[in-house]
Amino acid sequence: MKKYSLSNGLTIIEEKKPSDSVTVQVTVRVGSNYERDGIRGISHFIEHMLFEGTKNRKDAGEISNEIESLGGEINAYTDNIRTCFYIKVPKKHFKKAVDIISDIIKNPLFRNEDIEKEREVILKEINIFNDESRFYQWILFQKTLFSTHPSRYPAYGTKREVRRITREDIVGYFDNYYTASNSIVSIIGDIKDSKKIILKYFSDFRKGKKIRPKDNPDEPASKKIKISKIIRKIMNSYFVLGYKTVSRTHDDSYVLDVIQAILGRGQSGKMFDEIRNKRGLAYEVGVHHEASTDFGFFAAYLSTDKKNISLIKTLIVKVFSDLSKLKEKELKDAIGFVEGRYILDSEDTHNNADSLGFWELIKDANLEKSYLRRIKKVSRKDISRVAKKYLGDNYTLAVIEQR
Repeated sequence: MKKYSLSNGLTIIEEKKPSDSVTVQVTVRVGSNYERDGIRGISHFIEHMLFEGTKNRKDAGEISNEIESLGGEINAYTDNIRTCFYIKVPKKHFKKAVDIISDIIKNPLFRNEDIEKEREVILKEINIFNDESRFYQWILFQKTLFSTHPSRYPAYGTKREVRRITREDIVGYFDNYYTASNSIVSIIGDIKDSKKIILKYFSDFRKGKKIRPKDNPDEPASKKIKISKIIRKIMNSYFVLGYKTVSRTHDDSYVLDVIQAILGRGQSGKMFDEIRNKRGLAYEVGVHHEASTDFGFFAAYLSTDKKNISLIKTLIVKVFSDLSKLKEKELKDAIGFVEGRYILDSEDTHNNADSLGFWELIKDANLEKSYLRRIKKVSRKDISRVAKKYLGDNYTLAVIEQR
């Protein structure tokens, strides 16, 4: 891996990899956790707008066609802490990919007619997330889990605020955050002379300043069970039970990754085995661990009939409690799973580029290289300690219950 900075403050991370594809990703240090009341959802709004035309490309159709006509992929996403734009193409089209991704980051037009069109698209997107219980269960869970941290707000904002965001808001927010000093470019593939191409297309990227994450208020520890329930006219009930944990830079986050593998690695995970294999109480059962800049959470989720909710809740808490009885082979299998998934994910150039951008944003891209070493050091004693510390009695439960 090679990391360097341009004179304008832009961080470049390159990893040469034998592959017929190359991915170029721009990670901007801004997401919904940076937003204030009144403009929540603006980071996601801007993500949409950067595809709507530049000084050099007239509209979204022209931008997407330039990549798709090469068999490539262009996309973006926004979460709590970052907004990412990426292009994946056959490696011979690397220069074209850099040309296009630099253009949309540097030269968006923000035409009023495009803003109004995308505003309607985003409002429809919000409707989809709110209507689909499989998605909305996570919105309800995070809203219930966090009492002060901005992660309690959905990344897409609210319909009320999205309707009120103005072009002036968008341009001001863009000028503040979408700068060279506040961005990371990650490149994965078998590319020669990449620096020369990066300099050609990114050296005139406006410098700006590196934005420090907001000093979010300390999120209080959960001292009691918290439950949120809504009732909908649906066929199954949706259920998330979880806890606040730690950020990615905390040593315990690696232990929680192993716990996730113990409990949630497909059909052999303990959570799936207890709830579906042994009792047939649910079809879909999963475990999710989120570790970010200054927050984290760990949760089990599933869909089931409402008559099973009480029993499943008891079973999940018991599965967490039983982690103190973990056998050495179970730990070995879980570490093997994490290692195997890491290797398989690393074969994809986009996964690689996204991972390096994330680690650099968190602290340092070089931490990604020590990930497996940290995972392999996790012991049964670590599992027992971390489970007891974070996955105890004071859980948060979000339920979307069928009528």
